[in-house]
Amino acid sequence: MDKEERKTINQGQEDEMEIYGYNLCRWKLAIVSLGVVCTGGFLLLLLYWMPEWRVKATCIRAAVKDCEVVLLRTTDEFRMWFCAKIRFLSLETPPFSSPKSMANKVSNGHAVHLTENLAEENRLEMNKYSQSQSQQIRYFTHHSVKYFWNDTLHNFVFLKGLDEGVSCTSIYEKHSAGLTKGMHAYRKLLYGVNEIAVKVPSVFKLLIKEVLNPFYIFQLFSVILWSTDEYYYYAIAIVIMSVVSIISSLYAIRKQYIMLHDMVAAHSTVRVSVCRVNEEIEEIFSTDLVPGDVMVIPLNGTVMPCDAVLINGTCIVNESMLTGESVPVTKTNLPNPSVDVKGMGDELYSPETHRRHTLFCGTTVIQTRFYTGELVKAIVVRTGFSTSKGQLVRSILYPKPTDFKLYRDAYLFLLCLVAVAGIGFIYTIINSILNEVEVGDIIIESLDIITITVPPALPAAMTAGIVYAQRRLKKVGIFCISPQRINICGQLNLVCFDKTGTLTEDGLDLWGIQRVENTRFLLPEEKVCNEMLVKSQFVACMATCHSLTKIEGVLSGDPLDLKMFEAIGWILEEATEEETALHNRIMPTVVRPPKQLLPESTPAGNQEMELFELPAIYEIGIVRQFPFSSALQRMSVVARVLGDRKMDAYVKGAPEVIAGLCKPETVPVDFEKVLENYTKQGFRVIALAHRKLESKLTWHKVQNISRDAIENNMDFMGLIIMQNKLKRETPAVLEDLHKANIRTVMVTGDNMLTAVSVARDCGMILPQDKVIIAEALPPKDGKVAKINWHYADTLTQSSDSSAVDSEAIPIKLVHDNLEDLQVTRYHFAMNGKSFSVILEHFQDLVPKLMLHGTVFARMAPDQKTQLVEALQNVDYFVGMCGDGANDCGALKRAHGGISLSELEASVASPFTSKTPSISCVPNLIREGRAALMTSFCVFKFMALYSIIQYFSVTLLYSILSNLGDFQFLFIDLAIILVVVFTMSLNPAWKELVAQRPPSGLISGALLFSVLSQIIICIGFQSLGFFWVKQQTWYKESHPRSE
Repeated sequence: MDKEERKTINQGQEDEMEIYGYNLCRWKLAIVSLGVVCTGGFLLLLLYWMPEWRVKATCIRAAVKDCEVVLLRTTDEFRMWFCAKIRFLSLETPPFSSPKSMANKVSNGHAVHLTENLAEENRLEMNKYSQSQSQQIRYFTHHSVKYFWNDTLHNFVFLKGLDEGVSCTSIYEKHSAGLTKGMHAYRKLLYGVNEIAVKVPSVFKLLIKEVLNPFYIFQLFSVILWSTDEYYYYAIAIVIMSVVSIISSLYAIRKQYIMLHDMVAAHSTVRVSVCRVNEEIEEIFSTDLVPGDVMVIPLNGTVMPCDAVLINGTCIVNESMLTGESVPVTKTNLPNPSVDVKGMGDELYSPETHRRHTLFCGTTVIQTRFYTGELVKAIVVRTGFSTSKGQLVRSILYPKPTDFKLYRDAYLFLLCLVAVAGIGFIYTIINSILNEVEVGDIIIESLDIITITVPPALPAAMTAGIVYAQRRLKKVGIFCISPQRINICGQLNLVCFDKTGTLTEDGLDLWGIQRVENTRFLLPEEKVCNEMLVKSQFVACMATCHSLTKIEGVLSGDPLDLKMFEAIGWILEEATEEETALHNRIMPTVVRPPKQLLPESTPAGNQEMELFELPAIYEIGIVRQFPFSSALQRMSVVARVLGDRKMDAYVKGAPEVIAGLCKPETVPVDFEKVLENYTKQGFRVIALAHRKLESKLTWHKVQNISRDAIENNMDFMGLIIMQNKLKRETPAVLEDLHKANIRTVMVTGDNMLTAVSVARDCGMILPQDKVIIAEALPPKDGKVAKINWHYADTLTQSSDSSAVDSEAIPIKLVHDNLEDLQVTRYHFAMNGKSFSVILEHFQDLVPKLMLHGTVFARMAPDQKTQLVEALQNVDYFVGMCGDGANDCGALKRAHGGISLSELEASVASPFTSKTPSISCVPNLIREGRAALMTSFCVFKFMALYSIIQYFSVTLLYSILSNLGDFQFLFIDLAIILVVVFTMSLNPAWKELVAQRPPSGLISGALLFSVLSQIIICIGFQSLGFFWVKQQTWYKESHPRSE
């Protein structure tokens, strides 16, 4: 093997890293130890700060497969180094009958991959180990994830659960029986304990980590130096400042750790029941769960300790921890391809695409429903830090560094000061030697020059500014968990807003309905709750097609469904557990209208008696639910009116999707026009459809039928129109941002036209501006990917005149001079699918679209994050304002993310606002600007003071004199510290203005002001100094020679 090899782990993912192997080297270690002793421990500190030097100084390169230490380097723009030690895991032979069959059996469960297509590889891999009775696997841990050496891939890979490369079929066929105890023990060794361990570091550990910061080490050096020079007063002042600074930062860090620890500890250990291979049920601690275990979800619910896929029964789950929405979600079992009438083929299971069937770690199962005698079961797919919650916690524990020009420039600036100090250092030594000063004095004086030039109080001064800013933010109700970001917020020039719950109110109100009869739209109706409509299919659809459920007697579910159901005023009754146990299948949920709505039956005379015995009951049972899927943009149910032979299928969803599922002759001709009319006004429109099912479809067949078999050939029934009101303060806030030249962008999961209309309503898009929709189509059947452009005011389907010449647009935007653009401004709008296609196939268009894109609709959570990254790539400082954890990634990625929810989503975002309105955005930017300007001023002031003092001292050294202790004290304490600490008390200006503070320290205006000030000071000092020397009364004094 080539010794210089380097491998890449996590290829193509966000945390991709290069990996290099090293072995410890005795003679290098000896040299380094000697160096540490000679430098008085300073070399040790240097190696502590630089993992790369540490490894290279003590080790020699080795092949990755045999090394003892690995050096990792991230491949992103930060190129950060980490090192990790290789450890060994000894796997005892699993308890199987004979060692011969062992290699075979283990290979199926050898867990570096639990995928079938790699079974062959695993067999080879296990054969490598199976020569001896006990085997050793090499691994290392980085950022709480274990990477194991995989012999077939010749690389370290991280241990995957059942979440990748496992087909839905095999989940049922291979994994649904449970594990044997031997297999369980074996996997437990590999996967380790199922917990998301956030250790709260001891105060001592944190203290060491904080104190070993280069700045504090330099302060320590300065304090020791001043003490030897008997300059105690300032030394004490600096010590007090440093102690206060260290304590406040320790308190903040520890508080954050405790908060995270508490958030995770809630479900860390619970008792769970798992099914073993021979049908027996065993109770174990949740920390012992491994991927492949079949977990029984208890009837009264639980907090999920891992990610698991449902294979039996249904659950109602509160996922507010993940999505920020407190609405309970119904999870159904994963469709079993082998049973389904219309097989899905061999679809691979993935927690993201099969969200509706996956129970995520940390979410709360409120209640379960089951078939008789059948338990509600789920197969564990991921444990520990691999779970969705584990990944969230990891991203908080190990955040990506934020790259900010201010901090980069600060380091450059300090380097310049060090260079200046170096010149003074050399000058002092030469001057002192020429004047035959004692060695001890030379050392102290020359080192003193360094502490004068590089001000030790600088970090404390900078921290003070940030602490004040944090206090001011707290007053306006914004809490901050990463204070470094406050300065960055002063730079924001683009803010992305989520729509629902951020720009608009959370809930929707029912505005009215528009029914279809004889393929014509009737007039819109406001009241749905009346006797005329009570037995209509339209109301039946509103009554049944939803995912509402009763939790402790209160209806709960999606707010949209709730509003719809409340509008018709029906009653929902769910079967009790006893009833369910009596019957074979799930007892249907029943809905019925209230008594007063039913028309009185007036029977004819001779039938009086019979009808009196059978009161007119009208109720509908919901037989099967196909939950709402955002990919399909619809949900459907199969229901049956009591006493009817045939069942009914009802569908509701996005109008364009539903119209496509209906018989064309049932859809009104003016459907598109009516729909467009509503969406342009910003209404949220939902379409309903219905069809009678064949009588041969029995109860049992319906339970196993596939979605597609139900959702076709429907009759179009009409539209429900919901209104999503803008929040009161939205337009004013957006106008303030526009005045300050801050661009606003909308990122939403909602429909495109609704989003565009809301953008117009709230002033994001001005009335005279044109909106161009970019619709990108992926390559299909040998055709290349292409983009269609058309104006939003005209729908695509209408005549071709609305289409814009595809070449004209990007070119027009780029080549026209900017004055023209101001006349009619263009905004691009696109949906998530188009955005993905453009990112993949039209790289060159991305920057242009980023500069003019205003509305991004139907965006998935990861697409929101990609959008923030794309905007950052064209040099925007991006703020993100959202209210749910589906914005989590984007909130973390943005330069300044503000979460409007008090939920755990806010753990991920640097800022959390107490008031759930976007008025916090201008406040944050104003405070950020104030903090940033103060930081610049503190920097300028400290630079001036150090350079001027440096020059004074150098002049005095030339005549072998120096400032007295009290002169130093007066300058350092009275002038400098007072000014620096009161400077940061400046509040922010009342309103946002268009002019932004400079982004870096190194800008013309800033440098000019500092340099001119320095030159004036130096001029006057030199003038005074040399003029006095010229005077007749001036005598040279020789303090040293006395």
